Amino acid sequence: MNCELRRVLFIDRDGTILREPEDEQIDSFEKFSFVPGAISALRFLRQHTDFLFVMVSNQDGLGTDSYPEDTFWPTQNLMLDILKGEGVTFDAIHIDRSFPKDNLPTRKPGTGMLTDYMTGNYDLTGSFVVGDRETDAKLAKNLGCRSLILGPDMSWEKITELLFAGERTATVKRTTKETDIEVRVCLDGNGKSDIQTGLGFFDHMLEQIAKHGMTDLYIRCKGDLDVDEHHTIEDVALALGECIKKALGDKRGIGRYGYCLPMDDCLCQVALDFGGRPWLVWDAEFHREKVGEMPTEMFLHFFKSLSDSAAINLNIKAEGQNEHHKIEGIFKAFARSMRMAVRRDITHFQLPSSKGML
Repeated sequence: MNCELRRVLFIDRDGTILREPEDEQIDSFEKFSFVPGAISALRFLRQHTDFLFVMVSNQDGLGTDSYPEDTFWPTQNLMLDILKGEGVTFDAIHIDRSFPKDNLPTRKPGTGMLTDYMTGNYDLTGSFVVGDRETDAKLAKNLGCRSLILGPDMSWEKITELLFAGERTATVKRTTKETDIEVRVCLDGNGKSDIQTGLGFFDHMLEQIAKHGMTDLYIRCKGDLDVDEHHTIEDVALALGECIKKALGDKRGIGRYGYCLPMDDCLCQVALDFGGRPWLVWDAEFHREKVGEMPTEMFLHFFKSLSDSAAINLNIKAEGQNEHHKIEGIFKAFARSMRMAVRRDITHFQLPSSKGML
């Protein structure tokens, strides 16, 4: 008896595989076209993953009166023929033919059509619903799996990367007598941040790492600011570096290397290497004692601590007159450099090292 659990991709049709017209009915060949990236993504996933492909749709298309229950309507047949020619086939297709007003449990987000997947040998926690609507996200929740919803921040290209290579997330908690810190990182995020360290300017700089690195970043730090800022800044750097290293995993497919950028009067350069050997070269001078509440002597210390805990080689150089612009330029250049270095190429999913390890 084979008890191997299978992962499933529950894939919506209209708006996900096929473009959905304004009237939400693909009821003629004139309205027939594919969502950009859908064919190449489905082909790659079919060739390189072990997901079962299950199409799930609420929309019949040409109407239940014209076509019997055991047939598909013509544009769907055309879609299936085109996909088959690209090596994409479906293990099952579930089309609900009830009217929306019927509100039957077979209609998404109801799971009436999919009960076999909830009781059989399927790994729903490792499965996904791929769609374009809130009902698809709700279906995933009802099934007990995860959702990937197409939109401005989620393309078929990104969906393919996440399904093939996994989402790179990590959480690190660090508690000492001086600080209590939690850091959460998603390297495949959209630049969202939620940061509170008790130091306003420091928060602003950390937000630059998220925004310009396209990394989702959550940081909470309760530190002994009544003593000074040192422990808060150092320990956040250590926790953040550890979290980045943890999220990177085995580093397969990453660019590894990463950027310079101007900011008004300043030129800031940050080159880095996720090669596993921590090192910091720092060429930046500050003449003010503080920028905001952050001592300028702590800028070097922050990046040294980050380099040590993330095991990265950092080479940082900044020139210019305005101290605020100079340090903000460094943080932004670091973010862009990291964004370049952690970007994955799933078509060359190898370790970027001749040594065979990083």
